Amino acid sequence: MEMQGSRHLAVTQQQAWDALNDPQVLKACIPGCEKIEAAGENQYAIGMGVKVGPVAAKFAGRIHLLEVMAPNSYTLTFEGNGGAAGFGKGSAKVNLAPPTEGAGCELAYTAQAQVGGKIAQVGQRLVDGVARSMADDFFRRFDQEMQRRHPDAYAVAEAPSPLAEPTARRMPVWVWIAFGAVVVIALLLLLARGRT
Repeated sequence: MEMQGSRHLAVTQQQAWDALNDPQVLKACIPGCEKIEAAGENQYAIGMGVKVGPVAAKFAGRIHLLEVMAPNSYTLTFEGNGGAAGFGKGSAKVNLAPPTEGAGCELAYTAQAQVGGKIAQVGQRLVDGVARSMADDFFRRFDQEMQRRHPDAYAVAEAPSPLAEPTARRMPVWVWIAFGAVVVIALLLLLARGRT
């Protein structure tokens, strides 16, 4: 499966980068996420619960960050295993940039993922729907967290709030820990797809 999108954020590129480098922020924003921990240089272990139709499972996975160009872009690869429920793996390219006009920043991503096992048997449309729903949830939660942490940025935002019509807005691209921020979000999207 393939997924791409972009989104405008009211916060600055550096604020988005910093938040996406904070494992606690990511854990709070990723639906079903139970842990995100450093597991080596540019590597993270993640654990999360996912339900796709009748299949529910806990997934354990790893994320690897490559081609990090903080605070602008990175590539991340991921692998997740849910035991009998199946597995997921893939990669994502994430970019964070200043807006073409106004304040805030733009986040964009392209992700590819493969799933196998029982999760793949529930049907591609259902898996894709759950992945998109998880991505929308992540960005909604991330926007809310940024609004909580940086209320001034949202008070002066010229564009409509990213909380309004998340599907109509472009999904943000981010860079994780000097590219880690972007990696985590892409990770979320990829893991969400890999687990769904």
